[in-house]
Amino acid sequence: MLRWLNRKTILILVLLAALYYGYTHFLGHPGGPPGMMGAAPPVSIAEVIARKVQLWGEFSGRLVAVDSAEIRPRVSGTIDAINFTEGQWVTKGQSLFTIDQRPYAAALQAAQARATLAEAEFARAKLLIGDKAIPQREFDQRKSEALAARAELIRAQLDVEHSLVKAPITGRVGRAEITVGNLVDAGGNAPILTTVVTSQPIYADFDIDEQSYLRYIQSAGTDTQKLNAVPVRLMLSGAQAVPYEGRVQSFDNRLDTGSGTLRVRAMFDNKDGSLIPGLFARVQLGGVGEADAILITDRAIGTDQNHKFVIVVGEDGKTERREIKPGGMADGLRIVESGLKPGEKIIVSGTQRVMMPGQPVMPEIVPMDGQVTGDGKQVAEETQKQDTPKD
Repeated sequence: MLRWLNRKTILILVLLAALYYGYTHFLGHPGGPPGMMGAAPPVSIAEVIARKVQLWGEFSGRLVAVDSAEIRPRVSGTIDAINFTEGQWVTKGQSLFTIDQRPYAAALQAAQARATLAEAEFARAKLLIGDKAIPQREFDQRKSEALAARAELIRAQLDVEHSLVKAPITGRVGRAEITVGNLVDAGGNAPILTTVVTSQPIYADFDIDEQSYLRYIQSAGTDTQKLNAVPVRLMLSGAQAVPYEGRVQSFDNRLDTGSGTLRVRAMFDNKDGSLIPGLFARVQLGGVGEADAILITDRAIGTDQNHKFVIVVGEDGKTERREIKPGGMADGLRIVESGLKPGEKIIVSGTQRVMMPGQPVMPEIVPMDGQVTGDGKQVAEETQKQDTPKD
């Protein structure tokens, strides 16, 4: 019996000790246990920025040549020479291929002889018809023969000219599809000898959704010049360099009912010639004018499944989790479409130290677009170059 009472007493004492420990370590500290939430953790906070910015929408597109030409023979014959280097820049009228000219030169000489004879016969007929020495029918025949001889001569001259295949436009020539010594035929089934495309300037074709187009129309109204003055930027796939600046060339005149999109064409100067037709590109289309926007850094945004959130710090230093709807980028910051108000402060570094909503923190204010360390210290981007002496 005494042994049982001792055990019972011991259990009661242990229970009382546990209750006392829980009271002093949990209920005795309003924020929770001192080891977890008693001390406010240091964090970096920044004030939400509100200002007018240029809004951009990003779309996928392809580069298209302003002018392109498939070079085909206009006369039949054997390729005698290729007068260009594949990939070089050629000017309009520059010779690209030479087709055997000998048969066409001979035909031209024959046509010139016939034309000379026909012209002489017609000149005599004009003298004789004035004296009524020949009938009108014979005069008309001589005139007809002279006109036919002139046309034949022009045709022969064109054949000789077409035996030199020239570039119809200025641009970059492709590879030679037909090599020297091959016989080519003119006509509807004529083979492609090469291609020439222009790339200065160059087009970018891309599709925008119906809602985006309506926003542009509502902003610009019926002013076509204002609509075409929308700024455009282009980035190549995977490139991180400064984007190419361009302008809208045209909006299509109809919406594709199958995809619900509208084709847009933008033009870029491409002075360095690095853009070539067929490249995939990311095209950013700016808004008509500027719009009010709320901006934050991407470092402040957390992800919970499909939800984006930030941690707002109130005037009392306590935290609040806030879901937001992020939008596009502007001036290196993320546009927030809903969830934040101007002047609110959010944590930009140290969010992992906030364990639960309402937890107090020790904030340090930093610029929204500044770089910070994990301890809330702003980082200055400085590069020091040290010269190492050589032995």
